[in-house]
Amino acid sequence: MGKLNTIYDAAIIGGGLGGLTLAIQLAKKGKSVLLFEKESYPFHKVCGEYISNESVDFLESCGIPLKALNLPQINELGISAPNGMYIKHPLGLGGFGISRYTLDALLKEQALLYGVNFYEECKVYTCSFHQNKFALETSKGLFTSYYCFGAYGKKSNMDVHMQRKFVQEKKRGKQNYIAVKYHISIDFAPNLIELHNFKDGYCGISKVDDNRYCLCYLSNEKNLKDHGGNIKTMEQELLYKNPHLKKIFTQANFLYPQPLTISQIRFEPKTQIENHVVMLGDAAGLITPLCGNGMSMAMRASKMLAHLFPSNSEDIQAREDFEKRYQKQWQETFATRLTIGRIFQTLFGSERITYWVLRCIKPFPKLLTQLIRLTHGKPF
Repeated sequence: MGKLNTIYDAAIIGGGLGGLTLAIQLAKKGKSVLLFEKESYPFHKVCGEYISNESVDFLESCGIPLKALNLPQINELGISAPNGMYIKHPLGLGGFGISRYTLDALLKEQALLYGVNFYEECKVYTCSFHQNKFALETSKGLFTSYYCFGAYGKKSNMDVHMQRKFVQEKKRGKQNYIAVKYHISIDFAPNLIELHNFKDGYCGISKVDDNRYCLCYLSNEKNLKDHGGNIKTMEQELLYKNPHLKKIFTQANFLYPQPLTISQIRFEPKTQIENHVVMLGDAAGLITPLCGNGMSMAMRASKMLAHLFPSNSEDIQAREDFEKRYQKQWQETFATRLTIGRIFQTLFGSERITYWVLRCIKPFPKLLTQLIRLTHGKPF
């Protein structure tokens, strides 16, 4: 239960990278912070685990000793079409690999050091705004805060509770995707991230900590349905048609007894403010995985919010200004990247289009450099 009669400055729903880093920054500023997470740390998440180097300075400012962790440094990108045609290119700014199992747990430790109030294995049922305060009904009691942030990722029952527009306009068929993730051991270049396309989907592989590799793919839900809902059958009959994927799947040692999965993923635009709940990360706008920077975007948004957060949480006028400024900065910073991601989504995964796109790009390395740059931000 929350402390009797306590009104917290901020309640954060979701303990991923956006939620954890926002909690750390607000607590460092002396704010009282609640963080609700439905799982218990440490745990795995369905996502690629390549993080752009734009986030290095920020994570170190949050107390994560990246240099001391000796993480894989990734500076090359390989892309293949479903028929196996392959191109490789320098990654420019580049990035590093770290599992969410490791990184989220490290961030939680830092948040605890700064006094963040954690409620793990805790579901948030409702979040109601009234008289400049939020009332949160959770599986661990009732809580009150002046501000509430949605950092719960790709989908949540909170979206349904708040009747968000993209939920009401839910589309089926080709607009829905599933994501499947494994950790594997394999003989593979540690500085390389690869993106291999197959019919209506694509699969990424890159090295993370503890000498493991993250193997994660996104597929049209119809692909799974067409293969009887059996993931292994779909992989063998569909993904294996790309010779690079067949080699990876048949040579790898899979470290999970079963893959991690998530379904009903969509990439339609979302709002950043909903009933005064302020969204960040995937809850504010989901970038396609092939751009590889959703995690950096979530952390960058947390830095924006911490910088803009009012000095007086009770100030009604300050809330209005805070919401307007955040929406403006968010659009200026991320709208183009999300649009580029949706365009890329239409170009990759199609058997014919992907082949011709790669064939056209291959003779023009400067063009590919520019396209990669469009999906990355500057250090923050």
